[in-house]
Amino acid sequence: MSGYVLFQMYSGRRAELIAKNEFYLHQARKRLLSQFEEADIRKEANEAGEQFLVEHERYFNPDVHDGSEFQERAYDALVERYELLTEMRDNVRLSTVAGLFHEWEKNLRQWLVDEILHWYSGKNLHSEIWKKPLTDLFALLESFGWDLRASETFQALDACGLVVNVYKHGNGRSLHNLANRYPRFLNDPFGDVRAPTEESRCPPGWEYLKVTDQDLDAFSKAISAFWRDVPENVLNTQIEDPPDWFMKAYEKDQVVGETA
Repeated sequence: MSGYVLFQMYSGRRAELIAKNEFYLHQARKRLLSQFEEADIRKEANEAGEQFLVEHERYFNPDVHDGSEFQERAYDALVERYELLTEMRDNVRLSTVAGLFHEWEKNLRQWLVDEILHWYSGKNLHSEIWKKPLTDLFALLESFGWDLRASETFQALDACGLVVNVYKHGNGRSLHNLANRYPRFLNDPFGDVRAPTEESRCPPGWEYLKVTDQDLDAFSKAISAFWRDVPENVLNTQIEDPPDWFMKAYEKDQVVGETA
């Protein structure tokens, strides 16, 4: 096949992007998530209950109190500390997911712009790469002949993006899409009643959003798999049907004279 290279993922950059992704998760586990082991959370919660009894011992009068009220209040302190710590752990996990995803997204956009700069200097096209939603970038990647959206990697990336948007924005379109496509990330105790896959029903609230350590691994592996799957070389002869937004930005640059 003759032609010239428009996009190239050379081995050094591919390895760097994969290494950065894996390093991010490894360090997040080591420096952040390691502070929220279940055993440690339970230990601290128990200590909070015991501390309550110590601090309120002076108020206990055996001639008036039977002790059950103080035990109940100590248990409430224990439960409150446990819930606060597990909520913080869940948020740290979600923050880690968001960091992984946003880093991948920025690297994808930067790679596209860097490759285009080798053969084209139009400012409108470069600007559109940074402004367009990911679905439009996927359309560009698939114009390479890469059937990205049919892959298992894409399913994980799609779920990851929706999780991040729900974590960031709460209720909205992404919450509906997550409930319809990947309801397992909404840990809703009333899931069977709500039937979130039915468009006529309201999805569970954003507060039920939750990811596990296994989800973190799956998202990170999907990002690494994405970088491994990016074609090494994409020739001009391979791109037969570029998306409309790409061509419109290209043509706009032609009109204003901002071309290579």
